[in-house]
Amino acid sequence: MKKALIPILIIAVVGIFIYTKAVGVYNMFVQNEETINGQWAEVETQYQRRADLIPNLVNTVKGYADFEQETLTAVIEARAKATSITLQSDDLSPEKIAQYQQAQDQLSGSLSRLLVAVERYPELKANQNFLELQAQLEGTENRIAVARRNFNQSVQSYNSSLRTFPNNLFAGWYGFETKGYFEAAQGAEQAPTVQF
Repeated sequence: MKKALIPILIIAVVGIFIYTKAVGVYNMFVQNEETINGQWAEVETQYQRRADLIPNLVNTVKGYADFEQETLTAVIEARAKATSITLQSDDLSPEKIAQYQQAQDQLSGSLSRLLVAVERYPELKANQNFLELQAQLEGTENRIAVARRNFNQSVQSYNSSLRTFPNNLFAGWYGFETKGYFEAAQGAEQAPTVQF
């Protein structure tokens, strides 16, 4: 009778170990996904803050009648495109992140062209409303960079734990998949030329 209990006890202990490991890994993946979802919400919040500042900036600049209308139109259109693309936190695939990032990069480019064009208007550069909006926009760009970095760190942690053994076995069973990163825009490796 005692010899029959030994294999049953061994099987029970191994079963409990596997069950505990499986539950622990599942819970870890869920916690990591929730961290990513929270970080993604922060990224979206900062991009929304920027999108909210743009109409005020454009309206301030519009007050100067001879300002390049084409530049303003490009900013308005880029903002509309960037805010029309939404991404759900449960679908953060590399392709979707790249699509979202491309729209945001177009908006960043339009804003950069706007700020460069402003350099030709000394009275606009001295306008207090414009200076305050420019400072808020600059601060928002910094917040976006921090939010994107935090998001990428969360994704890196999640993807690393997802791909390591034996977690990768459980990830397949549970249907967890790797998440996409924010990456640098094309051409970002080349420093802009500054001419005086």
